[in-house]
Amino acid sequence: MRYYKKKEAIDKRKADIQPIGESLKALMQAYRLDGKLSEVQLVQNWEKIMGKPIALKTQQLYFKDGKLFVKLTSAPLKHELNMSKSKVVEILNTEAGSNVVKDIVFL
Repeated sequence: MRYYKKKEAIDKRKADIQPIGESLKALMQAYRLDGKLSEVQLVQNWEKIMGKPIALKTQQLYFKDGKLFVKLTSAPLKHELNMSKSKVVEILNTEAGSNVVKDIVFL
């Protein structure tokens, strides 16, 4: 009889096992860090997302209250990106997989 109880306990533990990726994702959501992680990943992947020419003229990137602030060294590029602001926000949110960027400000 005792052996049977141990087997049930082992089966129960196996049912509770989940991949580490799922565990980390649940942990990030529990501590509400998933949005912050997405913001950091967007900043780190700026060159890959926007391309090398834009990345070379980007001086600084940072998030504040859901807004992405981008400091550029080129006034014509700043004007061009301001004209296509909604498309840039859409590209960044698609890359992040969620609505991380609510607005973008070019400085």
